[in-house]
Amino acid sequence: MSTSNLKSKFGTGLSPQGFIDSMEKNKETFEAGYRDFTWKKDEDRLFFENLRLRNDLRTVILAADWCGDVARNVPVVFRVMETADIPVDVLILEQNFDLMDEYLTMGGRSVPIVIIANAEGEPLLQWGPRPEKVQELMRKFKAENPDREAADYADNMKVVREQMMERYGEGTSIHEVIVHELRTLLSEV
Repeated sequence: MSTSNLKSKFGTGLSPQGFIDSMEKNKETFEAGYRDFTWKKDEDRLFFENLRLRNDLRTVILAADWCGDVARNVPVVFRVMETADIPVDVLILEQNFDLMDEYLTMGGRSVPIVIIANAEGEPLLQWGPRPEKVQELMRKFKAENPDREAADYADNMKVVREQMMERYGEGTSIHEVIVHELRTLLSEV
């Protein structure tokens, strides 16, 4: 994880609603995920409600509206942070390559990247670009397909993207997984 201080980014990004309003792609999918979010477990909701007692956490999310992972995952992150009353700044990938390049995933610029920092701007944890059970498919793909110029790279990428969609599942089935992963990370800070 990066060690760059994020305090200068606080208050400079879009608010969650500002990000939604600015979306030109995937807006319908994003809004459906946001609208249809429900807490599956009361203990998860209570955990995040209890974070309201803290005023030392901030969230910075690197995102882009064209990204399907953003459309599926960030609505859940927004709901969780709303419940926890943790301020959120959404930074658009293309306007923040300097920060994005500190949070590369397997050498690439993958979004969303959710960074939780303390009030002084020190990064405490990161999540993303996708839930672990989905990300493991991409790790395997990258290990087995290191040459982006290979003749079968695009075909193999198409197959792994289909597998990833299967792991995401229908509707809001992935929401509980994202909530669990965020809760696990936040329980350590």
